[in-house]
Amino acid sequence: MSRLLLNCDMGESFGSWTMGLDAEVMPFIDCANIACGFHAGDPGIMRKTVALALKHDVQIGAHPAYQDLAGFGRRSMAYTAAELQDLLHYQLGALDGICRAQGTRIGYVKPHGAMYNDMMASPEQLRAVVHAVATYDARLPLMLMATRDNREAQAIGDEYGVTLWFEAFADRAYDNAGRLVSRQLPGAVHHDADTIVRQALTLAAGQSLIASDGSALYLHANTLCVHGDNASSVAAVQRIRNALNELQA
Repeated sequence: MSRLLLNCDMGESFGSWTMGLDAEVMPFIDCANIACGFHAGDPGIMRKTVALALKHDVQIGAHPAYQDLAGFGRRSMAYTAAELQDLLHYQLGALDGICRAQGTRIGYVKPHGAMYNDMMASPEQLRAVVHAVATYDARLPLMLMATRDNREAQAIGDEYGVTLWFEAFADRAYDNAGRLVSRQLPGAVHHDADTIVRQALTLAAGQSLIASDGSALYLHANTLCVHGDNASSVAAVQRIRNALNELQA
C-alpha cells in the first residue's frame, strides 16, 4: 500500500432515520466502511450502500459493532472472546451475502465505535477480533488505529496471518502516545477545514504531527479516516482528495 487510502463510515441510516451524506462523499473516497446492522444500517440500506460503492469503484469494508442499535454502538459491553467472535462472524456474513448478490465481496474489516476503542485498549480483545477475522477469511485486512508504537498489534496480526491496515484521523488531536484526545476535552476535534486538510497532508507525507503535550508524533498510517456527515465535511473530503492526488501524482 504505497498511497494513503481515504476511508469513511457509510450506510449508517436505519429505517426512516437518515445519517450521513453517502451519495455526496462516495466519489471522493477509496474505502467504504459499511454498517452491518448492529449499530446502524438495515438490509435495504446495506444493499443500496453496496451498490453505491460499486458505482464509484470504492472498496467495501465491513463495519461491525456491538449489538447496540439504541446506543449507536458507542457503549462498551462485556462479551467473552467466543461471543465477540460470534458477533463478528454474524455481521461479516450478513454484509458479505449482500455483496455476493451484487457480484462482489467484502474487502476488509473495520470495527466500529466502542468495539474499536476497546480492542485498542485491550490486547486480549484485539486478539479475539483478529482471530475472528482469521477464521472468517484470513485474506481480509483488519483496520485499526495507528499509534506511536504499533509493534504489539502487528505481532498479533502476524500470529494469525492477518494483514493490518493502520488508520489515522485528519480531524482529531492526538496525545503523546498516539491515542486520540478525548472528545470531552477542548481541541479534541478539528473543525476548521484548513487544519483538517493540513493534517491529512502531513500524515500522507510521513511527517510528524504535534501531540497535545507539544511533542513530535510520527504515525505510520496506511489509511486516513474522513467524515461526511454534513456539507462542510463533504467539502473537506473533496479538498483532501484533490490535495492527495496532487501529492501522490
